[in-house]
Amino acid sequence: MTELQLSDVRKSYGGFEVIKGVDLDIKSGEFVVFVGPSGCGKSTLLRMIAGLEEITSGDLTIDDVLMNDVDPSKRGIAMVFQSYALYPHMTVRENMGFALRFAGVPKAEIEKRVGEAANILELGPLLDRKPKQLSGGQRQRVAIGRAIVRHPKIFLFDEPLSNLDAELRVHMRIEIARLHKQLAATIIYVTHDQVEAMTLADKIVVMRGGVVEQVGSPLDLYDDPANQFVAGFIGSPKMNFLKGVIEAGDGGECYARLPEYGGVKIPVGLKGAAPGTPVTIGIRPEHFKEEGSVSLDLTIDMLEHLGGETFAYARHGNGELVVIETKNGRGLKSGDRITARFDPACALVFDEGGKRLR
Repeated sequence: MTELQLSDVRKSYGGFEVIKGVDLDIKSGEFVVFVGPSGCGKSTLLRMIAGLEEITSGDLTIDDVLMNDVDPSKRGIAMVFQSYALYPHMTVRENMGFALRFAGVPKAEIEKRVGEAANILELGPLLDRKPKQLSGGQRQRVAIGRAIVRHPKIFLFDEPLSNLDAELRVHMRIEIARLHKQLAATIIYVTHDQVEAMTLADKIVVMRGGVVEQVGSPLDLYDDPANQFVAGFIGSPKMNFLKGVIEAGDGGECYARLPEYGGVKIPVGLKGAAPGTPVTIGIRPEHFKEEGSVSLDLTIDMLEHLGGETFAYARHGNGELVVIETKNGRGLKSGDRITARFDPACALVFDEGGKRLR
């Protein structure tokens, strides 16, 4: 059983700190996804785990053994990169077994491991082909097979699907999820694509600027984000953010008034919120329902028809776009005025700094 722990891990280049004190526990068999915008430090953190980047300070342990100064080849880790990095003059069989041959593993054992990995990845008929004879998805499976034959404790994936087209990415996501179940492996996976994170992960680590913003299961992060950044990053289309200000009702109730939307008031149920406090109201596109008690009068700018559902992009006057999911979008057209309703219980409230108010 392989467990990995990061304790106050930091990485600096000269005086510039790119990883700013990460604490993280990864349990045996978990599929953990590091997600965040470009430059947030997710790939750097993965490379530190692999031993390809030095840890400036803090501790990395695998199964309670300190790994900071252990050679990458001795960490029990296999990494799959964004680039397939296959040897063009070698066959699939030779590419998959190369690291084992280099390590002096007996030929019979290499054949056995390559055969097992090929069976798992359905590469059997392709073993004697060379990379130029393979599709992008097949090349990526060979790269994954090259990692599997090493029997690592932990698999690391660094944006492995970013070079594939949309259809292949969906197919490979399914393949990687199936592989995780079949091998019961511990996997750490880096992506900037939150859809990949939501569909693959047992646990998501959301990063920004070298800091972990929140850790949790995909639906926990979706339903209960800790701050506005996580709320906006997780979910597609992203959450709508409406600017408001706190007001007190005659009976002591607490409301958020939306000046840019005709002064609509939303009951928010906050305790101790001072009248006049600026806030941001978050509402997801799918939470607009006909039975909602709060209504926004909007004009449609654009419609995105996806067959079974439609996303309407609308605004009040010259305000920000609001994205609304509807199942009845076929009768709508650009320029239509609509009333979008939602239940205030679905709304999230954030302060000026983006912190969630509860």
